[in-house]
Amino acid sequence: MTDVEIRPIDGTELPAFFRTIVETFGDDARDEDREREALLFEPERSLACFDGGEIVGTTAIYTRTMTMPGGPRPFAGVTAVSVAPTHRRRGLLTDLMRRQLTDLHEGGREAVAALWASEGPIYGRFGYGPAARRVILTGTKDRMRLRPDVPTSSGRVTLVPVERARPHEEEVYGAVAARTPGFLARDERWWDRALFDGKRARHGATARRHVLHTEQDGSVTGYATYRCRNKWSPEENRSEVEVGEVLATTPSAYAALWSFLAGIDLHPVVTRRLAPLEDPLETMLVDPRALRRVVDDSLWIRLVDVDRALAGRAYSAPVDVVLEVADTFCPWNAGRWRLSGDASGATCERTADAADLTVASTELGAAYLGGPRLALLAGAGLVTEHTPGALAAASGAFAGEQEPWCPEVF
Repeated sequence: MTDVEIRPIDGTELPAFFRTIVETFGDDARDEDREREALLFEPERSLACFDGGEIVGTTAIYTRTMTMPGGPRPFAGVTAVSVAPTHRRRGLLTDLMRRQLTDLHEGGREAVAALWASEGPIYGRFGYGPAARRVILTGTKDRMRLRPDVPTSSGRVTLVPVERARPHEEEVYGAVAARTPGFLARDERWWDRALFDGKRARHGATARRHVLHTEQDGSVTGYATYRCRNKWSPEENRSEVEVGEVLATTPSAYAALWSFLAGIDLHPVVTRRLAPLEDPLETMLVDPRALRRVVDDSLWIRLVDVDRALAGRAYSAPVDVVLEVADTFCPWNAGRWRLSGDASGATCERTADAADLTVASTELGAAYLGGPRLALLAGAGLVTEHTPGALAAASGAFAGEQEPWCPEVF
């Protein structure tokens, strides 16, 4: 669409930018919401489509850090993606995505971009792959009894105000984040956002409760947040405990927190919308069928620059492989790359050697955090092996000790 200008906005244009996003997603723009988001917004990293002076398309980037295989790394947190309903099917989203990725590449900025997708079919077209999954859990509390051989805690679980909980939550979160691919670092601003508890954030439930697990020596080894939602009728009580974050540094603290959450009276149902794919809770229960699971995608990863991205992570086993990378959306990535690395680091450089594997940038993004294995993607016909044994070696090297998990939507 040649008559549309694409450029970053300035601070004075934020209200119109914000209104376009919110209304596209079917909500009403409110000043208090915009003012809160403005505390995190980076105008210089935004892009807007202007048609006749009106903003009709948006995207933006948060400058953040994520735990990746090998440690924390910067990434471009893509957010605020929208196209006004008056301008659908005109190629504006494609133009925004291409401009955003090209700017990252040409500016030598983050080698990896990530986002949460509003709809599944959208972002694969632009080279993003589903790199982490989340589980929506629903449990009937009278069936959520812990196995007798689960480690028991000698500590205590206490309800505390958010002001007392916050420093302990920050410490526990940091410890878990350091070992879990997909976790995002939170500075003070992002902790403020995570703990915001305005009326609209509650969606009809109670204020957020904060629970700490404290050992006998006074150290805090876990925390949980939750809300209660009343669903009473003359026929039955379907009231829920809506669990937010449950993080712990020891198995016994994790078990104690869940024992508390499953024991709250008058609310027979437990729900959790951002559980990890591999949750120890499921193996802690006497009845594994006490929890119903719905698996969904969460974090999508795009390798902006294949060479810098692949060289910027560690590998769980030694790997030396030539990849023939297909990437029509970011053509600077296309071609053959030799990846050599291990747990200490890696290099990735252009090569004229014959390819061992052919793989698209989308699948490299999906496998980047150690989630979907390259061998699984090959089973779907998305990775082609040319050298016998190369697939197994690369698949094992990319895989991590645990599934990636991102418990925060941005």
